[in-house]
Amino acid sequence: MAQENSLSIQQVDKSYAGKGKALNKITMEITNGMFGLLGPNGAGKSTLMRSIATLQPIDSGKILFNGYDISHEPNRIRKVLGYLPQEFGVYPKVSAEVLLHYLGQLKGITNKKERQKQIDYLLERTNLSHHRKQAVEEYSGGMRQRFGIAQALLANPKILIVDEPTAGLDPQECHSLHNLLCELSDAMIVIFSTHIVEDIQNLCRDMAVLDNGQLRFIGSPQALINPLSNRLWQAEMSSENAAQFSDDFHVLSTRFIGGRCQVRLLAQESPAGNFSKATPDLQDGYFHLLKQAI
Repeated sequence: MAQENSLSIQQVDKSYAGKGKALNKITMEITNGMFGLLGPNGAGKSTLMRSIATLQPIDSGKILFNGYDISHEPNRIRKVLGYLPQEFGVYPKVSAEVLLHYLGQLKGITNKKERQKQIDYLLERTNLSHHRKQAVEEYSGGMRQRFGIAQALLANPKILIVDEPTAGLDPQECHSLHNLLCELSDAMIVIFSTHIVEDIQNLCRDMAVLDNGQLRFIGSPQALINPLSNRLWQAEMSSENAAQFSDDFHVLSTRFIGGRCQVRLLAQESPAGNFSKATPDLQDGYFHLLKQAI
């Protein structure tokens, strides 16, 4: 049975000069599994992930991993942490395989056979085996992203942080990556930040929503969806008519589906017109939460 890992974030504050608070008293508990992070641009997601990865100090509060304070023992968590930032590095004129050997040594995999075994496995899982001898700087955007995932998984991390990991990937590559992350999350914490709300609904057991440095929600995706049950209505209409409903109803979103404008709104009873009950999804719950915060 895999070891249960725990990440405890306790009253964490972080400010930047001239920009105010990026994180304001953030508290959450995370264990093995896929944990989703949602929020608008500038919400504090990247700041939180960089703080967990010990790439920047926090101003106050604590971050504990398996009981120890990572601010006091940063090298200890770095040995068991994999990190894929949204913008991944500068690529030297060496092959993917050579670079992974170098990064593996930095992560403490001193046995060459063990290192090669891990590299072979990761190149296979990220569909880069046939490009192992190619210089990483020659990779396409999607290939670089897959290489970033491979390097983050070196040394069998106990905590994996991935920021927009599917950027640049085609649908089949996204599907393969999702399967890999879900498979690995049985034995590690995977913190998964994305703007694709559907991915978090489908993949993550628990999630958090950050907005303006504040923790607006933490719990299961379903817990964010449930309050909208039997209160969500939808109808197709012109864009001009859709704008009129914003004055009288709590409109969550307007979506264009098949070239038609679809309005989704909250009401206890059906509004006049051709509205029908809709099944809420995580995007509805997310929009509702952010509108409440305004």
